[in-house]
Amino acid sequence: MSSFAGLLPVLLSLSACFLIPAPAEVHDTFANCLQFFLDREPPQVVHLGHNYARICQRYNNAYRFATLYDRQNRIPVYSAYIYSPGVDERNEDWFVEPQNIGSNRREMEDERSQGIFEIFVKINASQAVSADYRGVFEINRGQLNPNSHQPDADSRTATFTMTDAVPQYNVLNGGTWADYKASVAQRAQGCRETYIVTGAVPGNNYISACRINKPSHIWSAGCCVIDNNHKRSWAVIAQNDENKITQMTLRRLQDKLRHLYNTEVDLFHSSCYPD
Repeated sequence: MSSFAGLLPVLLSLSACFLIPAPAEVHDTFANCLQFFLDREPPQVVHLGHNYARICQRYNNAYRFATLYDRQNRIPVYSAYIYSPGVDERNEDWFVEPQNIGSNRREMEDERSQGIFEIFVKINASQAVSADYRGVFEINRGQLNPNSHQPDADSRTATFTMTDAVPQYNVLNGGTWADYKASVAQRAQGCRETYIVTGAVPGNNYISACRINKPSHIWSAGCCVIDNNHKRSWAVIAQNDENKITQMTLRRLQDKLRHLYNTEVDLFHSSCYPD
């Protein structure tokens, strides 16, 4: 009996990581937010199953960007948006996504609102919440769609949703990844429209008692539409435990992601070459 008692904490920890399934309600379409994808076609990144939710991120009666969310690992697979830079602003309040549990609520909501309090247990089961990041060493919330890439106050506020955030190495987030985000302004010069997809590859480590997966890699790709006949692209990837990004072509990034995800990857449906 004593030996079993000693094993119990370990078994509970393992169950938290591997045995608890995400709730089954999902979204099966990006129909309301296809405008955030090149030619209105979402990327091919993972084999979609019941653990993935397609979220049209809605705030103040407008769709702001799109996210494919992994409800098992409680991190986004990617966020897709149109680059339209504004002022970098910090927001102390973070939102959660009622759509993630099949709620009929259409917009993200503040974690502290009464409406969220009433369904918090279900919310907590399917996505990260702010408490998951408290007391975590060398990790902070990394936005896949950064607020500085959005044009107005409402669009920037919408990026402060837990369904757009991953556990990111804080030195990377404030270092070379911040430099990359700033560099997009130059990369997007001369573009009629710039489509960006930024994502995270699930890793083997977790935070918050195995609730939230810590990605092994964070990546980003952009497609600059110059005119109807000309496009150019760029891509970067970073390991999520060091302050270094690697720049590469879109084709090379897709090849690397194909290996990391163990599936075919096509971020802009073969429509943004050459790079």
